[in-house]
Amino acid sequence: MTMKKHISLAALLLFMATNVLAGNSLLKETDIETVALKVARETQEAGYKLLSVAELKHMLDAKEDFVLIDAHPLEEFNLAYIAGARHFGFQSDHSGHWEQDVAMPNKLTQEDFRKVLGADTGKKIVIYCGMTKCGRSHNAASWAKKLGYTNVYRMPGGISAWMDAGYAYKSNLSR
Repeated sequence: MTMKKHISLAALLLFMATNVLAGNSLLKETDIETVALKVARETQEAGYKLLSVAELKHMLDAKEDFVLIDAHPLEEFNLAYIAGARHFGFQSDHSGHWEQDVAMPNKLTQEDFRKVLGADTGKKIVIYCGMTKCGRSHNAASWAKKLGYTNVYRMPGGISAWMDAGYAYKSNLSR
């Protein structure tokens, strides 16, 4: 092979490798974009605010007065939850209808949710679930807003991001 053919072959291999790697990178970036847009649209639609894991940790360390809600089904809440969290389970898919959005519609009412959130509709409420793709925290935050609570936050990364950050968590199961 001549030097020109080596350069052309090397350029072709580099081009192919770049496209393969870019394809993988673009796929991942597309997934991230899809989730980011979903969270942004849900937040805009429901009117709550977003909070990062680090911001929640800071609030807890500062002993800020707020209500922390874990929106998992009870079985998942028992596996891992943030200390101080109150449990109220929601479904992942949001319909806007209580009976379809709450985890146990025959047992849990909007009044039950109000009791967990507290009487002060202006108090800060932070809601989380499992991970960014999970819609339970969106459901819970949406319902808190619908019920008249004005200072509602969602931590979209949920317990998964909390654990990824290395923060302590509670479990009702023996470890």
